[in-house]
Amino acid sequence: MTFNDLNIIPAILKGLSKENYTTPTPIQEQAIPAVLAGRDLLGCAQTGTGKTAAFAVPIIQLLSEQKSSSNTGRRIRSLILTPTRELAIQISDNIKAYSQYTEVLCTAIVGGVSQKAQERALNQGADIIIATPGRLIDLINQKRVDLQYVQILVLDEADRMLDMGFIHDVKKIIAKMPSKRQTLFFSATMPPEISKMVKSILVNPVKVEITPVSSTVDRIEQSVYLLENGNKQNQLNELLQDKSIASALVFTRTKRGADRVTRELAKVKISAEAIHGNKSQNNRQNALSNFKSGVTRVLVATDIAARGIDVEELSHVINFNLPNIPETYVHRIGRTGRAGHSGTAISFCEMEEIPFLKDIEKLIGKTIPEVKDHSYPMLNAPQPSKVNQASTTGAGKPAKPKANPARKPKAQWYKKGNKTSK
Repeated sequence: MTFNDLNIIPAILKGLSKENYTTPTPIQEQAIPAVLAGRDLLGCAQTGTGKTAAFAVPIIQLLSEQKSSSNTGRRIRSLILTPTRELAIQISDNIKAYSQYTEVLCTAIVGGVSQKAQERALNQGADIIIATPGRLIDLINQKRVDLQYVQILVLDEADRMLDMGFIHDVKKIIAKMPSKRQTLFFSATMPPEISKMVKSILVNPVKVEITPVSSTVDRIEQSVYLLENGNKQNQLNELLQDKSIASALVFTRTKRGADRVTRELAKVKISAEAIHGNKSQNNRQNALSNFKSGVTRVLVATDIAARGIDVEELSHVINFNLPNIPETYVHRIGRTGRAGHSGTAISFCEMEEIPFLKDIEKLIGKTIPEVKDHSYPMLNAPQPSKVNQASTTGAGKPAKPKANPARKPKAQWYKKGNKTSK
């Protein structure tokens, strides 16, 4: 199937062609016809599945086909809510590319930058706005944004908006727009609060489910280093001496941790920048641009800041800290191995993180191969799951795991501190 088979208008096809889009991804193939038919949509999809085009393309087409009244000026007819600035800007850039041969206009409304430029863009008129909840609430309260003509609402990465405490703001924003509208809802996971929200705002939705969260991309080669406490930075420094690691996205649990890792890498002459919520928007955009262009080899990020980072041919994801929510691991490693490329995901695990590792393995349904030959092995490492033992040459590329490894967890260490598994 090609985009020509999806009844997309020539102006958008021309834009897609210019961006080298030829074959729709599974979510685009299923979602575009449903949205064009005016249906509400529930998309269960992770990043990297092509969901932006899945909702943006039909929205551009639906708005293009309407005759806008010159008397009333250009009104906001579609609102796309996202959890982070980076994701909002990325979606805005994509929509501008898809709609470049149409008359549809869009603008991004995000915090962390001056409001003046956004006010000017709104005054000039926009059919689609892509916004983070905080800045949008500010502009609504200042009477600079009017949502009463919104026909299509998109909630993107709803589970992350819940994690970040935005759901109350989202509900306030929804109350400002017509109850009769088309709603497109995307979430990688479906916690109870999100399921409740789906039932309250979607009407007879078409459900599109792509890549269940319990599965990881087959192309991604995963491995774990069991490390003695306090040696993660030493292991990272040593790992990055391998020049075959062309680019690495390193995840830390905290903003302070991201800054610390970046400083330590600089000491050993490894080019790295940090990206997190305490950085200014310009700083974050510059760091991301440097990473995408190859000027910076390593980008160190927190989970929230990393939403919206989409770097083609990213070779490595490194979990400096394991996440305590196993689904987050799947999101993280999904940033490599995209668009047909192979990828490598390496995790560092100290003793106190072993319960997190077991939760991750339970979710993905397999044991992550352990790298045995390294300089900082964990003393008295537990062996309950007979972790697949893999020798490497130091690049974190394990040998093929043994088939059907025995898994016999010991209750005393598996349960200790493990409050995340259900």
